[in-house]
Amino acid sequence: MAPLAGPGGHRGKEDFPWWLVALAILGIVASFAIAANGLYAQIFSLLLNGIGVTVFVTLVAFTLAVLLGLGLALLGLSDFLVLRQVARFYIEIVRGIPILVLLSYIAFVGTPAFVAVYNVVVSPLISAGWASPLATRDVPFVWRTIIALTIAYSSFIAEIFRAGIQAVDQGQIEAAKALGLSRFQRFRLVVFPQAIRVILPPLSNDFIAMVKDSSLVSVLGVADISQLAKLYYSANFRYFETLSILAFIYLLLTIGLSLLLRQLEAWMRRRSGSDRSAFPRLAAGQPPGAQV
Repeated sequence: MAPLAGPGGHRGKEDFPWWLVALAILGIVASFAIAANGLYAQIFSLLLNGIGVTVFVTLVAFTLAVLLGLGLALLGLSDFLVLRQVARFYIEIVRGIPILVLLSYIAFVGTPAFVAVYNVVVSPLISAGWASPLATRDVPFVWRTIIALTIAYSSFIAEIFRAGIQAVDQGQIEAAKALGLSRFQRFRLVVFPQAIRVILPPLSNDFIAMVKDSSLVSVLGVADISQLAKLYYSANFRYFETLSILAFIYLLLTIGLSLLLRQLEAWMRRRSGSDRSAFPRLAAGQPPGAQV
């Protein structure tokens, strides 16, 4: 099939990324402006002190959300009705709650409840002097945010995994069953390698979104780049300069990650193009890894 024509009637595989050229020019101009202006340079250096918190929250929360989301997707596709209903209940409840509300609930309701339950469970150890009682203040706000983001994003990621798994050709799965592969082997060798091509683009979008949503830690007073920016412009009333630098840093993070993830997607497309049939040996009645 011939590639679709563009707005001007030209045909091609992909448009030249003029948008990226424009962004690069703007980035260079902004970098020179920051370097040449002492105030901008000062704000930029100050906000960079919180970038470690932003990256840490994003990476840990997203990793946990992916693991939890995959587990929920597998529960939702289970043969057992109860497991499917439990997964659907969790997903629908969590998706209907705004992240900020969920964050406040986890931080100020869920954490004290967890601390109370923990102290009751380990009370024999506390009485024996083998453990210390836990106080709510002992649970860092950064971990409360990570837990909230994990719970919030796991519901969306579960739906991404479910759609990707269900997009796999049923004939491939039936062929794997006929070859005697176990359920785990079918998932590892047949389903997941094909589903990941469908899953990766929306999963990448969620990762970029979490980078931005990590700024919610500032609501709890955690010193990420958003909180440091808030403290600075509250003290100096430099709203334009501070918010401009804050937006610039977030753009560096999100656009850089977006370009890396685009390269990963392109690599996976090239790989799937060179091996159009992901498991040709299944169709031939041979297990993966069999010698021909």
